[in-house]
Amino acid sequence: MLKQHLQFKLSQKLSPQQIQLMKLIQLPTQAFEQRLKQELEENPALESGKEELENSNDEYDEVYEGESDSETITAEDINIDDYLSDDEIPDYRTHANNYSSEDEDKSVPYAAGISFNQYLLNQLNTVYLSDEEWAIAEFLVGSVDESGYIRRPISDILDDLAFTQNVYTDEKTIQRVLSIVQELDPPGVAARSLEECLIIQLERKEMTPSIELAIAILKKSFEQFTKKHYRKLLQKHNITEEELKAAIAEIEKLNPKPGGSYAGNNRIIEHVVPDFSIRIVEGELELTLNGRNAPELHVSREYSNMLKGYKASKEKSKAQKDTVLFIKQKLDAAKWFIDAIRQRQQTLFITMNAIMNYQKQYFLSGDERNLRPMILKDIADEIDMDVSTVSRVANSKYVDTPYGTKLIKEHFSESMKNEQGEDVSTKEIKKILETVIKEEAKRKPLTDDKLASILKDKGYPIARRTVAKYREQLGIPVARLRKQI
Repeated sequence: MLKQHLQFKLSQKLSPQQIQLMKLIQLPTQAFEQRLKQELEENPALESGKEELENSNDEYDEVYEGESDSETITAEDINIDDYLSDDEIPDYRTHANNYSSEDEDKSVPYAAGISFNQYLLNQLNTVYLSDEEWAIAEFLVGSVDESGYIRRPISDILDDLAFTQNVYTDEKTIQRVLSIVQELDPPGVAARSLEECLIIQLERKEMTPSIELAIAILKKSFEQFTKKHYRKLLQKHNITEEELKAAIAEIEKLNPKPGGSYAGNNRIIEHVVPDFSIRIVEGELELTLNGRNAPELHVSREYSNMLKGYKASKEKSKAQKDTVLFIKQKLDAAKWFIDAIRQRQQTLFITMNAIMNYQKQYFLSGDERNLRPMILKDIADEIDMDVSTVSRVANSKYVDTPYGTKLIKEHFSESMKNEQGEDVSTKEIKKILETVIKEEAKRKPLTDDKLASILKDKGYPIARRTVAKYREQLGIPVARLRKQI
């Protein structure tokens, strides 16, 4: 049985302007420029550069006031989706007070080059190979990854050659051709494991007792070597500590990723454009927003004049009304976009200024031990904004400081209590932990238990498992793997 009933409920809906602003705030400088560029291309009523905005706005408002109620265009009549797509964006020159002078159109030149695989193929052209061997060698080169390794077993390569290249051969032939490919530069390329890669590089060197011993260690005792069981190595190879040191020194000179040494690799390099800049001027911090975030935009005078002409027209055909509807939509979108840009600038500056003042001691000294515990809510409460807004600013923006360009979110950290009951940043503890490990005796590295004890003596009572977690986050191996002879 069907029933009808009324139901009232409260709900919140974001306006198109709010959605547009949120999307703009989270964009870093380069993405913001692309968004601006696309908006300028899509909306003819929006123009860049200086203009007498007051007059054009007055004319725009005057035309609006002259329209009858029946012709008023509401927000529902305007398709805002065209102005809120994720891949909107621009590039122009800008200059304004309180912003850095980034108004030069700077471009980074890129040198043309060939790919790593093509570099290897060019070397193969100097080697005499039969048609079958060339097909196999070309396939092997195509299987080399960016690090310089072939990470596939010979049996899989054999099957792929038959199915994809119509080349029927055997594993012995593939192994022979592989040994030819492994003679190419850089040394160690086309190896199937780290062990093989290091051995290939050593065999390309002039033989000395140290290199011969290093090869023997890698071939016969690779596992003991990687786990730094030096006592076992001394016994197994019947050598002195000095001889082992010399062999290890030769191995440490090798490149575990030969593909990374190819300077001609034309892979795309990302360039970070800082969104903010912090400078120390006479002992005080000075914050500037990248000038490329502060474009000069205005509503097109030509489009405003078109509306004015429509108002003066005595006869208004359907085509004219459709035209003026289009013009109003574009003018509305242009005004909304300009307002969103201004709010974005203000939000970015206010948020970063609060972060800078909160971490003033760190920005003045550059010492991470001076970083205060800081979470998103701390800054959100400071500037009376939502946590999500602060997150949008922190997650994708960079700040240029006297100590390097850093991601803003790196300045946030959780807090822990020290023995005095004071809140200290986990980054401060990590920095002290890193310093203690650097100063340890390398012949007898400190275990996590001993590190926890040392930190406790310094006033930071943390558990051994917490020390292990921080050590792993710092990319520092366990004590056994830090041991040196």
